Amino acid sequence: MKLILLLFALTANFIPQIDRSDSGLFVVVTSADAETQMMAMVLATQSINQDVNVRILLCSEAGELAVKNSESPMFAPPNRSPKQLLSGLIERGAVVEVCGIFLPNREYTSEDLIDGVGTASPPEVAEYMRGEGIRYFTF
Repeated sequence: MKLILLLFALTANFIPQIDRSDSGLFVVVTSADAETQMMAMVLATQSINQDVNVRILLCSEAGELAVKNSESPMFAPPNRSPKQLLSGLIERGAVVEVCGIFLPNREYTSEDLIDGVGTASPPEVAEYMRGEGIRYFTF
C-alpha cells in the first residue's frame, strides 16, 4: 500500500491538468417563449452548479427578462420563473448582458435593468466567442 501511495505521489505532478480559465458556456437567448427561456436558465444553472463559467446574452424579446418591472411565469418544477433563475445566476457570478441594440430600440435605459445586468459591447462579445473553450448555445 505504501508503494502505491509513493508511486501516486511521484506521478501526481505529471498528470495534465485541464485549464478552465478560457472555457465557459455562452448562452444567447432571443426567444419570447417563456418555456424556452426557462430551459435556457435551467441549463445555465446546472452548468454553473458544475463550476462552469456562464455568460448570458439576452436579445430581442428575451431582453425583457432583464427589465425590472417585467413579469415571468412560474414553471414546475422547480416552481420558479425564468427571471428568478436569471437573478440566481447573477448572484452566483454569471455575466448577464442585454444586446447592445436592446436599450436604444426601446423606451428603456440602463436604470430599467435589474441589478447585475449590463449592456453588451459587440467587439467584446465577438472576442469572447473566439475563446477556444467557449461552448455556445442559442435559445
